[in-house]
Amino acid sequence: MWDLPAPVLAGSAGLIIGIILGAAARMGDFCTLGAIESAAYGGDQRRARLWGVVLGVAILVLFGAEAMGLAQITLSPYHQIAFNPFAAVFGGLVFGYGMALAGNCGFGALIRLGGGDLRSFLIVMIMAIAGFITLAGPLSPLRVALFPEVETAIPQGFAHAFARMTDLPPLVFAAPVAALLFWLGIRHPDLRNSPQTIGWSVVVGLAIAGAFIATSWLQRMTLDAVPVEGFTFTVPLGRAILYLMTASAGGLNFAVGSVVGVVLGAALAAGWRRRFRWEACEDPRELGRQVAGATMMGVGGVIAMGCSVGQGASAMATLSYSAPVVFLSIVVGALVGLRQLLRGFQSV
Repeated sequence: MWDLPAPVLAGSAGLIIGIILGAAARMGDFCTLGAIESAAYGGDQRRARLWGVVLGVAILVLFGAEAMGLAQITLSPYHQIAFNPFAAVFGGLVFGYGMALAGNCGFGALIRLGGGDLRSFLIVMIMAIAGFITLAGPLSPLRVALFPEVETAIPQGFAHAFARMTDLPPLVFAAPVAALLFWLGIRHPDLRNSPQTIGWSVVVGLAIAGAFIATSWLQRMTLDAVPVEGFTFTVPLGRAILYLMTASAGGLNFAVGSVVGVVLGAALAAGWRRRFRWEACEDPRELGRQVAGATMMGVGGVIAMGCSVGQGASAMATLSYSAPVVFLSIVVGALVGLRQLLRGFQSV
């Protein structure tokens, strides 16, 4: 098995853990925009509190794995690129506003695509194209000039900063944070009365941590041929499309496998619950909003170095400096977009 090429190993890991993530998110109703909308306009914090469970589990498992030598958090891009607050805020706001217009983030679109929603296929395609235009296309020079990415040897994370100041393991800082987030999640009465939902949220958290653990192990096994990374769904959408079109030219990696895995996992869950059904867009205005929103998500996600899952879950699991700033900006951008859609700017 270990004679397989590094790209195949990485892609297989992304596929397997992606299937678990996609199925658990579909079964547990884990959705970023849905959580924001329910909390802000539905008076229901249940879906928002799921984030506490997911992040609590992901942080504790990931830093526990690091303490045992099973994960290399500081080799992730969230810790190796110097924190740029301007990119984090601007990119997060643009992504969040686009998410509201599109009605989904990239991860949510993959989940819905797995359930037969063809509108989500359009979101995925447009977001992938816009992301690559910003990453390596015509907008790349402008992005680099305005929001340069500078590599640093100092890990860009709160727990590791604490470790440098105190000589204590990062887990000493991470464990109380994880416990607090988990407690904030399960203290919601509707969640306490729904052990199945909590269970699926725990699986999502395990998958988030598992991505870093798996790629850390592969990084050692392949002598650095596989980078340490977690789940994110902006640039990987474009990489997956490129691989499907030009597989003979290479390009298979963890990100490509994760995109395919999430769709398959969501499809399996939708089929299990007998909720798979084909859906399409019938309103041209809705289609226009989705195209505009997907474009903004592609641009914003690249600038912010991650989407609602990439920064909000994966980077947050590493306790990086950028994660809370980007995620808060995404929430603010989404709230502005939702308010525009529901009430218009006259009342803002």
